[in-house]
Amino acid sequence: MNDALTPIGVGADPIEIEILRHEILSIPNQIERNIERSAFSPLVQEYKDYSVGLVDADGALIAQSRGSLPIFVANALGTGVREALSVHGADSLLHGDAVLTNSAATLGQHLNNVVLLTPVREGGEANGPLLGFFCVLVHWIDVGGSTPGSCTGTETTDVWQEGLQIPCMRLLARGRRIEDMFRLCAANSRFPRLLLGDLEAQLAGCLLGRDLMLDIAGRRGVPLVRTTLATMRAQARAAAGEVIAKARPGTFVAESFLDGEKGVRVPIRVAVRAEGGRIGVDLSGLGPQMGGPSNAGRNGGAVASARIAAKYVLTPQEPVNQGDFDLLDVEAPDGTFLTASPDAPIGGSGNTIPTVVDTILRAFGEALPDHVAAAHHGTYGVHSFFGRLPRTGELFANLDTATGGWGATTEDDGAFPLRSNAHGDVPDIPAEMQEALYPFLLVSKELRADSGGAGRRRGGLGVEKTYRIVAPCNVNLQFERGQCPPWGLAGGQPGLACFVDIIRNGGETVRAWKGRFSLEAGDRLRVVSGGGGGYGPPHQREADRVLADIEAGYVTPAHAADAYGVILDPIGALDAEATRARREIMGRDH
Repeated sequence: MNDALTPIGVGADPIEIEILRHEILSIPNQIERNIERSAFSPLVQEYKDYSVGLVDADGALIAQSRGSLPIFVANALGTGVREALSVHGADSLLHGDAVLTNSAATLGQHLNNVVLLTPVREGGEANGPLLGFFCVLVHWIDVGGSTPGSCTGTETTDVWQEGLQIPCMRLLARGRRIEDMFRLCAANSRFPRLLLGDLEAQLAGCLLGRDLMLDIAGRRGVPLVRTTLATMRAQARAAAGEVIAKARPGTFVAESFLDGEKGVRVPIRVAVRAEGGRIGVDLSGLGPQMGGPSNAGRNGGAVASARIAAKYVLTPQEPVNQGDFDLLDVEAPDGTFLTASPDAPIGGSGNTIPTVVDTILRAFGEALPDHVAAAHHGTYGVHSFFGRLPRTGELFANLDTATGGWGATTEDDGAFPLRSNAHGDVPDIPAEMQEALYPFLLVSKELRADSGGAGRRRGGLGVEKTYRIVAPCNVNLQFERGQCPPWGLAGGQPGLACFVDIIRNGGETVRAWKGRFSLEAGDRLRVVSGGGGGYGPPHQREADRVLADIEAGYVTPAHAADAYGVILDPIGALDAEATRARREIMGRDH
């Protein structure tokens, strides 16, 4: 879209444009709140697994809600729009139409992620000039497939085992509800009441967002709206370009690996190239497509991973816009686990992306060291309980993911506890709600002492939580990075890795990262997440910071002595002489 990069024209009032920019940005945030209040399932109400945004007539992102997950910020809404334009054509997408898609071949993420989009046409006329599209993506609670919850199955071998596929079909036509589509969606879900409740919230949000955008266009005038949209993209591109200009030129390589499936490690080798005012991310070194569900398609996998990393580095504090990525090039051959074929199983698509993002950031750090953190805990950490409720026999499914530690930076300790870098700061579903709805009790949840990598700046801490099962059920586990601890940077130490213990009522303990497990009353599930990597040599950390960490319970005295060289005397005070001597030795060894 050429005019998207056109600077503000002569005679345009920059104050009017800035006011209008904020008006436009406010719409997705308002709709996000409406969906949160009106949806039925805890995944949407509490976990906030959705995204709301405005996309232009060519499928370029204009604005997105602040609460949208990073994995959707990358390109999910624009990809859905481009698919609709390809399937239906712009001329046949009329005012009052609403189109659903969760296409594996196009969106490339698990089938639960369903995009609903509606055209925004000037004056609300059926075929008036197209301003763009208003879009709402919601993680539907269940779309069929082999496992309740659909996307959490660990043994699927093709996408058809993972649920209903909706190939860009109308839910509304010229404002008329197509009831057959509602019935089809309900019939393919184990939880039709919750799904339809979420769908109605999704639809209402989509239509209201469209109407609010039309109201702005009517009040402000379409020419000013178009100029503002072009300016927003140009400003985002310029902001990204300012950071890229500071990058050390060259090609920088980073490597890591995934635990993979059935004990077979999957290599990750990425290259970041900084030259000519652009950034290139080469993902040719990713391992091959896997037989199980830990794959993603190109748009939802390779492109999303590169864009998430770029957003963190280039313009993390700015509202997301297509301009953030105008100077980014992504190379990825077909057939890797993030460019999988359309028939590949992709239920666990999100579980591998965080480690790829971490690895891209590691390479970015060679070009822009002050803009990159050490590795984070790096997994969605899915632990999804499902089965039948003991009193009613009704099916249930509860999808939860792990929070853990993030990596330290040059200036700050790592944040915690947060979900993966593809989740951001998604909140927990309250324990009271989970215990009221599902047959388990959350008996403990605490920070994991010593799990953050030691460094001049310490990595964030992991979390340990224990469930007690009160009635027979099942759990699906999708954890990563059990064998690839989150690395430190600039001399910082790695954080501790994650694991899950299934503690049987009879005393046997099974350690696991992936798979489906049957649970009985009295069994316990201990979920232990990883910590973030440290930044800088640990012996350079200020002693008073280490003492504060000990007092807070983040670091044990033994770990403080071993990792940081901070020695306590018998009454728990700092032994300054012993600390100085120990740190001198550590400095020589460094």
